[in-house]
Amino acid sequence: MTIYFYGADEVPYGCFSNFSGHGFDLDGHWWTTSEHYFQAQKFPGSRHAELIRRTATPLRAAELGRDRSRPLRRDWERVKDDVMRRAVAAKFTAHADIRAILLDTGDEEIVEDTSTDHYWGRGRSGTGKNMLGRILMRTRTQLRADLTQNANTRGRRQH
Repeated sequence: MTIYFYGADEVPYGCFSNFSGHGFDLDGHWWTTSEHYFQAQKFPGSRHAELIRRTATPLRAAELGRDRSRPLRRDWERVKDDVMRRAVAAKFTAHADIRAILLDTGDEEIVEDTSTDHYWGRGRSGTGKNMLGRILMRTRTQLRADLTQNANTRGRRQH
């Protein structure tokens, strides 16, 4: 079974959305959502990045981040996937409740069900790259490996 998600208010998988209200500390700052972090990283070290970080909603963060009157960092296309990986990992590491939801998906495919984004989601034709879904699945695998490693470490300490 494939797990589809889109809106942050969807139960139980809305937490997979970058608009979900699950903040985290990363790079020395508090980020209200992973959308805030992702959009601000397009303009690192600038006043615009700080404006995005402090904005009230993830929708406004997205609007500010997509404002092409400001120059994107030159390496954005090369680093954007890694920026998203860092944000998603930080979010699911910081929140045990949503980490459990992600881990409970087992080995199911996770797909961002949007017709408007062929890169991060499945796109209009359903053949999009689904990079956000892929990052979520990769994060799930890493979290599972971390849990196993931590359990093994605890087990060795008890002997």
